[in-house]
Amino acid sequence: MRRPHLPARLPLDPYVLALLGTVGLAALLPARGAAASVADGASTAAVALLFFLYGARLSTREALGGLRHWRLHLTVLACTFLLFPLLGLAARVLVPGVLTQPLYGGLLFLCLVPSTVQSSIAFTSIARGNVPAAICAGSFSSLAGIVLTPLLAAGLLGSHAGGFSPGSLLKITLQLLLPFLLGQALRPWAGGFLVRHKQVLGHVDRGSILLVVYAAFSAGVAAGIWHRVSLPRLGALLLVEAVLLAVMLLVTWYGSARLGFGRADRIAIQFAGSKKSLAAGLPMASVLFGAQAGLAVLPLMLFHQMQLMVCAVLARRRARTAPIEHGEPEAAADRVAEVSPAAQQPTGQAR
Repeated sequence: MRRPHLPARLPLDPYVLALLGTVGLAALLPARGAAASVADGASTAAVALLFFLYGARLSTREALGGLRHWRLHLTVLACTFLLFPLLGLAARVLVPGVLTQPLYGGLLFLCLVPSTVQSSIAFTSIARGNVPAAICAGSFSSLAGIVLTPLLAAGLLGSHAGGFSPGSLLKITLQLLLPFLLGQALRPWAGGFLVRHKQVLGHVDRGSILLVVYAAFSAGVAAGIWHRVSLPRLGALLLVEAVLLAVMLLVTWYGSARLGFGRADRIAIQFAGSKKSLAAGLPMASVLFGAQAGLAVLPLMLFHQMQLMVCAVLARRRARTAPIEHGEPEAAADRVAEVSPAAQQPTGQAR
């Protein structure tokens, strides 16, 4: 059997480059006046469309079919919506010495968003882990995140996310939960159409998120929030995120071993429990933060690229040390993780 080798280059996600280009466009040509109103309205419609598509693509039956692995799924959910937020709250001690308050708000929001589905599956497959468990764990996280992420953000971020008010709850319901539930209700009729046109709809997903990013960063430029960010602060943010990712990778790997999980399950827990979904987080931030969404999503965008690069290397290392199973194809150990937010967009499954 051929030994897998590390990829010649770390995966620089082209969609992250597109996101950065959109940020640059918003900085140079922000939407102002009437154009800002149009961009804001289009962004609101794009968020509703995204969550409708998430709901229409998510197979609830498949997710519920994995309930027999409930210990694994609870472990992933605990990592995503309990341990991550606790680490985010602990990072409050870094304000204002290391992080500014707005950057910390974005870091805490990053800790509240759900896990990914497609990239967790891809890395689990490369590392020869429990792929069905990764599928179900990611699906459960996406389902829970529709409700838990906005509620946690409203409760923990306070004024940064508009507070826990009837107005913010109504906004969350109308822009996130209602379209998602409508998509779930129409899934029996829309499912076949989505499968046949998944490539086109993938472009719709990515284009909608680019629109959300442009509107959010335009509002930030108009509000002058970028004058509060310096290169040293961004460097400090990257360092903090590197530590956060390292802690979660270690806790999910060694903690799952202490809980008695086997190697294949530990791999699924590590990759599903240590990652955060850019696709789900961006539209949520636009609803929760308004004009402050630009700074709020910056930590998530940076963490997203970091997790892809680190997990690509880690998955190959796990594959190299995996026990050889009888009849396993040689090529299975040579798959390379070239995962992008295009894969992060739901193409048959929710993120």
